[in-house]
Amino acid sequence: MTLTEIPVSIKRVLVLEDNFIIAMEAEDILTSIGIDHVEIAGNVAEAQALLKEHAFDFAFLDVNLGSQTSFDFAGLLIERGIAFGFVSGYGDDFVFPPALRDISRITKPFNESSVAGLLATALASRS
Repeated sequence: MTLTEIPVSIKRVLVLEDNFIIAMEAEDILTSIGIDHVEIAGNVAEAQALLKEHAFDFAFLDVNLGSQTSFDFAGLLIERGIAFGFVSGYGDDFVFPPALRDISRITKPFNESSVAGLLATALASRS
């Protein structure tokens, strides 16, 4: 996917990732493919606070957040109609709740192509 293929409606993306270096890498990739604003949250509470402050077009969710997962937060995104996709760690083998099993996901390490593909797949599945 190239910059011209990113839907112009995607302006602000939330990255929920507990590893700061990985979060910064995601931010760099998202901005390189044309996303105007990227907000980073290191845990669910920070993500919920950002969700109250900003209108997001997409969320990039790490599954494993140390002592918690992003599954409950994903439910909140579904309620609000915000598109999202999951990123799972190096070999994470989580059992996804039934309502989240068909959500698009990629694995770490990710790159520009896989992130752009996640955006495209997640957005296409909402159409």
